Parts: sequence; C-alpha cells; structure tokens
Amino acid sequence: MIQYVLVLFGILVISGISSADAATIKQTMDGAMDLIVEYPDSVIAGHDFAVSIFVQNNGWEDKQDVTFFVESQNQDIVAKNQTMHAQRLSKGGSFGGTLEFSTEKNAEIGNHYLNAIYSHVLLSNNETPQPKLQKNIAIPVVIKGEPEIQLKTTTPTSIFENAEFPFDIELVSDDIVLRDVAVQIIPPSDVTIRGQTYYTYSIIEKNTPVLIKTQVITAPTNVTLEHKLPFEVQVSYTDDSGEQKTTSKTVPVLLRPRTFMEFTTDGGVWLGDFFLAPYVSMGTIIGIPAGALFSLMIKRLQKKKKVKRKK
Repeated sequence: MIQYVLVLFGILVISGISSADAATIKQTMDGAMDLIVEYPDSVIAGHDFAVSIFVQNNGWEDKQDVTFFVESQNQDIVAKNQTMHAQRLSKGGSFGGTLEFSTEKNAEIGNHYLNAIYSHVLLSNNETPQPKLQKNIAIPVVIKGEPEIQLKTTTPTSIFENAEFPFDIELVSDDIVLRDVAVQIIPPSDVTIRGQTYYTYSIIEKNTPVLIKTQVITAPTNVTLEHKLPFEVQVSYTDDSGEQKTTSKTVPVLLRPRTFMEFTTDGGVWLGDFFLAPYVSMGTIIGIPAGALFSLMIKRLQKKKKVKRKK
C-alpha cells in the first residue's frame, strides 16, 4: 500500500498536478485491476495540462497488454501523447505515467470530455489468455477563459473628517498560482494611509486568501457637503504561463460632515469638537467644557458607589 501511494505521488509531482488542484477517478476492473486517473479540475484556454494514470494488479493472476488510451472529442484539446502500455503485469505489479494535452487559445469555454479506453488480457493460471476486457471512461475537462482574480475590499459605509477608519483588502486567485505579486493602494488627496501603500509577494497559491489591513486617516479640514472619495487598488502579477498582467478596482467611499456624536472603530467618541479616547481617564480629559467635565465626574462617582454596594 505504501509503495502504491509513493508511486502515485511521484506521478503527480512529475506531471505538475497537486492534489489540491486535481480531480480523481477511481475504478476497479475485472481481475482486481485498480485504476486511478488524476486530472485538473479546470484548465485555462491556451494552457497545457496533464492526465496522470496509475494501474495496479491486485488480483491473483497476471495480466498482459495493459493499455490506457485517451482521445480528444474535439479540436479544442490536442493530445501530445495518448497511450500508456504495459506488456505484462504480474500479481502486485503496477505502472503509471502521464499523458500531456494542450488547449487552443480560442477554445470554447465550458465543459469538454476526453474519451479514455482501458483494456487488458487476463492470463488464466498465469498462462492462458482470456478474452480482452475493455472499458470506456469519460474524463471531464472544464476550460476557462482568463484566470479569475477576486479583489475584495471592506470599508465603512461612510467616513468623516479628522478620524481614522479601516480599509481592508482580500486577494484570492481562483484558478492559478500567482508570482511576483504587487498590491498598491492609491488613496484620494483627501486622505492618507497609515503605514505602507505598496505590498509585494513572491508567490500566492491558488485559493489561498491574502489579507491586507490598513487604516485611512481623513484630513482635519471641515467637511460641509458629503461626497464620494475614489480609492484605487491595483494588483500586478505573473501568471502560470509567464505573462505579466494587471487588475484593478476602484472603491468609492462616502465622506460626510461629522455629526455631534460619532463613535470611532476603536471605541472612541467624538462629542462635537471634542474627542474621548477609548482609554480616557480623568487625568487625560483636556479641553472639555466645565459642564461636561462635571457630568463625567458625577457618572464616575455613581459607578464607584454601585461597585461598593455590590461588594
């Protein structure tokens, strides 16, 4: 069993197909011949792909003329090699390999099929050939157009002046591995970004989200009318065929006048022109009118009395 797994793993590594990107067909033929076919779950038009085959004789008798042949159903998929063959396979024996294919750049997007034909001849008592066993197997191939790169942003519904807000980005590649990735955040002139606005990654694996968390700081300039600010996020990368590509997204965020009371994302509170930080204490409250300071002192005394009563 260990040998079985190691051989199959070697086939997948050679063919460049990882288990996360592949679909599997498993079948047991007459004579206890186990067959595993690995193929990509999707292929980008104009790209090459491979189908990996592993056959093991788990029966009591030898087999001869073990053949696996694959033919394309249309001209959108071209076979580079179509046949795998073993002259004889004894009890416990196995063999495997890969068949390579290419897709046309203008291939029809959608579901296609490869027609695989498996056959072998069982040797009764390891000597007498029996009638050939043959079976057809359909291998689905999903051809996609351009690779799908999901660029998602999470922002507040609105922002106001002289405050700080989160601006989060999630980047996911649905179809391919991305290399030499660069993510740039281009803010409007009304705001600045806390920290860096340019991020680089040597590689981003397929279906592996990359999260970027940033903070937007608005200018202290008084805002009298609400209007939308355009943020642009640009992503450049190298795809699996070595071609450099760029995708971008513009995110409009509403900038509006601040109301009398505003709660910030970190738990602070704006009261008119005065800001109460989430960690505020009596010694750090500065610039608050005497009336507001007096009311805060009363509230604190009330809280202290409640705590003493509970004790």
